[in-house]
Amino acid sequence: MCLILLVLEKIQHYISVYFKELVQFLVSTNFTKSVLTVIAVIIPIAIGVLTGYTEIGVAICFGAFWCSPSDVHGSQRHKVLGILFSGALVMVVSFIGGYLHYSPWLSLVILGLMSFAISFISAYGFRASLISFSGLLALILSFAHTPDKLEIYEYSLLVGLGSLWYLGLSLLWFKINPKGQTEEVLYETIGNTAKLLKKRGTLIDQQSNRKKLQESLFLLQSQLTEQHDILREILILSRKNSGISVYNGKRVLVLAQLIEMLETSGANPVNYIKMDDQFKLHPEFITHFQNLIFEMANQLQLISEIGNKPNQIPKHDGLTALFEDIRIKILELDKIKEVKAYEAFIMFQNLLEYQEKQFDKLKRIKWLLSDHDVASEEFIDKEILKRFLISQDYSPSILLRNLSFRSTIFRHSLRLAVTLMIGFILGNLFSFQNPYWILLTIILIMRPNYGLTKTRSKDRTIGTMIGGVIATVIVFLIQDVYVYAVLALISFVIALSMLQKNYKASAIYITLSIVFIYGILQPDVMTVIQYRILDTLLGAGLSYLGFLFLWPSWGFQEIRKDVTKSVEANRVYLSKIADYYIQKGRVPTSYRLARKNAFLETSNLSSAFQRMTQEPHSKQKNLNKIYELVELNHNFLSSLASLSIYIQHHTTTEASERFNTIITKIDENLSMVLQSLSKEATGDQKPNFDAVISFEKQLPKFESDQVNLSADDNGALKRNHQEEQLIWEQLRWLFSLSSNMMKLTLSLK
Repeated sequence: MCLILLVLEKIQHYISVYFKELVQFLVSTNFTKSVLTVIAVIIPIAIGVLTGYTEIGVAICFGAFWCSPSDVHGSQRHKVLGILFSGALVMVVSFIGGYLHYSPWLSLVILGLMSFAISFISAYGFRASLISFSGLLALILSFAHTPDKLEIYEYSLLVGLGSLWYLGLSLLWFKINPKGQTEEVLYETIGNTAKLLKKRGTLIDQQSNRKKLQESLFLLQSQLTEQHDILREILILSRKNSGISVYNGKRVLVLAQLIEMLETSGANPVNYIKMDDQFKLHPEFITHFQNLIFEMANQLQLISEIGNKPNQIPKHDGLTALFEDIRIKILELDKIKEVKAYEAFIMFQNLLEYQEKQFDKLKRIKWLLSDHDVASEEFIDKEILKRFLISQDYSPSILLRNLSFRSTIFRHSLRLAVTLMIGFILGNLFSFQNPYWILLTIILIMRPNYGLTKTRSKDRTIGTMIGGVIATVIVFLIQDVYVYAVLALISFVIALSMLQKNYKASAIYITLSIVFIYGILQPDVMTVIQYRILDTLLGAGLSYLGFLFLWPSWGFQEIRKDVTKSVEANRVYLSKIADYYIQKGRVPTSYRLARKNAFLETSNLSSAFQRMTQEPHSKQKNLNKIYELVELNHNFLSSLASLSIYIQHHTTTEASERFNTIITKIDENLSMVLQSLSKEATGDQKPNFDAVISFEKQLPKFESDQVNLSADDNGALKRNHQEEQLIWEQLRWLFSLSSNMMKLTLSLK
């Protein structure tokens, strides 16, 4: 009986979890956008069929569908401009594409030249790459449809009208649900911050698999940095109006707390080796600190799940009790008049204060997400906020700079153009039923990096085959065009909504929708399934082989640039921290900009390394050394964060000459790292490692054995000891990390 109840309880739990995920999926912007796209496609066709102007309906439908990829997360202004530019591009491409059917050889040349030119637009960044994809879609589908009754210029103008039709629907939906995008990205960011805290809490225990945890942390930090940038753009560039400005102001303040939490999560009073030593002596503190961090993570996770429901925000009581327990334990440690115990007391007290700062930020987030009013002077000035946005340079010089084989975008564009031309020749040479399916598969799969191209090739192939099998079963069981129409519509919506989240599942549903559409138009559906699978296999194979043999871009060729940018950003951040420690006062905007840039470039470095690990082993040159360099760089930023948080939230003593000397030496080490990475280091410039080791031995450190433990309890003295331990330990660690980075970069070939 107990076993049955246990099984029923598990089933109920799974149903509850999956139901919650289903609800989240149905209210997500991906799903609503896919529904919007289907509406934009279906209505013109339906009206065209009913009124006898089918070609006009199809042209408008194509225009709406082709420009929909530009409708992604970001400010409304950027969305509108993206859709308009996509509309202009697909209109021009449709006009040129209207003449492709006159001569196969002319079509081949135009396909190669235009696909290169359109793909090359991606040099202007992410949103430009989406506009480029719209143009490629229009180019490839020009082979699938040629207007019979309309003139080519009329057809292209109607395609442009279709893009305006989609833009109108998108703006209408924004009017209906102006906060939907912001809420989704914000609560996803809160949820990922919760995951980050959990991983950081797990890292405290030396028994954990730290290497694996660090790798997952690198990826999660990269994801969070991207989400912070998206939120900045949405909130800062949103239009000011009376109904939404207060809402945006509060969300900007929440974002500021989340950014602070990302920085604080990586802060440690000492490095992990010294922390492990103290936790070995006092293992009970591992559980205490983990419980504290996990509870904060759980509360953030709950906030991300409940969404905009202020009355369900968790209370502080549980966390307050955990903090009180750990304070009592640390005070008990202070009463032990022993050198080791006092050193542990200082370290645990500093670690506790970091967690108290996290708790303050969590409380602030809860308060901001509740129905409390916020004074207007608390809002951050919009002009200051705009300085934190990453602006894209759209000058023609960007294209000129990328017009060489050193450019990843240039090689990708050329590779894509040649692969499409090969696919076009094979499709026509062997008389495939729909040769454009091969070309469509290529533009959907081929990406500038190997890992993503390989993954999408595999997912596309598997998804298409699974979709083909499912479609075959359904076609055998059901021969009803109305059922096919309903299934095609549902499959198309699901396929579009899962395109970014799960490409394999999207490929399954897109195959189903295509098969059902053809099932309505022609009786021989099995032939359609057969050719669909064959075309996908050929397109996926060409994409994969094209990357391997046509001017491939490997990670080891670019990773030095990413490391250089990250080290440069950390160097600037170190300089700003040192300046602030010396001068005190208010934290300047330049300080926060340096911090943001350091986290951004470190995130970019993690992403670049992750791409490198997905490449063939023969192309993973210096992989272990690069990983060590990435890890050192992350640890360097973690140490900077530890320094930054402490000096911002504590009254510190005057900076000594020794402090300035050590900062200068660390900066010299980083300068040598940059010279090594740029391959400019000469024999005269190579460092004297004996001098480096000698200097490191002379670095000051907190000497707990010199503390007078029998003296009266003095809060100010303990505060000075906390500062002394944290500042000197972090400086020693920063010098050690920069020295190791210097040695490592000199050994790279």
